[in-house]
Amino acid sequence: MNSKAASGRLLVRSTRKREDTRVGVLVQCNYGDRDELRIAGIPVGREIPDGKVWHQDVGSIIIVVATDAPLIPTQLKRVVMSESRLDLDATAAIPATRSGDIFIAFSTANPGTEGAKKPTTVTMIPNDDLDPIFLATVRATEEAIVNAMIAAETMTGVNDRTVIALLPRQAARGVEKA
Repeated sequence: MNSKAASGRLLVRSTRKREDTRVGVLVQCNYGDRDELRIAGIPVGREIPDGKVWHQDVGSIIIVVATDAPLIPTQLKRVVMSESRLDLDATAAIPATRSGDIFIAFSTANPGTEGAKKPTTVTMIPNDDLDPIFLATVRATEEAIVNAMIAAETMTGVNDRTVIALLPRQAARGVEKA
């Protein structure tokens, strides 16, 4: 891994038909090949010099999406699998055979329905109204990935492998040069 990363998070408000909906994303990641790093679609990694830690650099990522939008399980799956994957593409976090990627989403809406002993009414957003949730998830995930990478510190681990942190000034310089 060429970039050490930590946890990043971002909360985005999505106004859906005059109704505030919150989407929060927590990311734990280790970024793979720094040459492939993109921020806001800009290939900043090419402008940041560093050496490879080992020949087969792979990253891993865990993305947790939380929302108060009333979504049912199939909608949550669409949100986390479709939109979070777009952000991995936007930051050029390319999945590899040896990478470990986990995606999970949950909604805090419909309290009291878990463990109900009788039929219970559940509210949900119509599928045609999910676009603002998708957009909020895309924005929050990309920002959380960048936040995680900026928050990380250089570290030396097993076999004296040093993984170099992405410094904010390096990221800014990369955006300017690209």
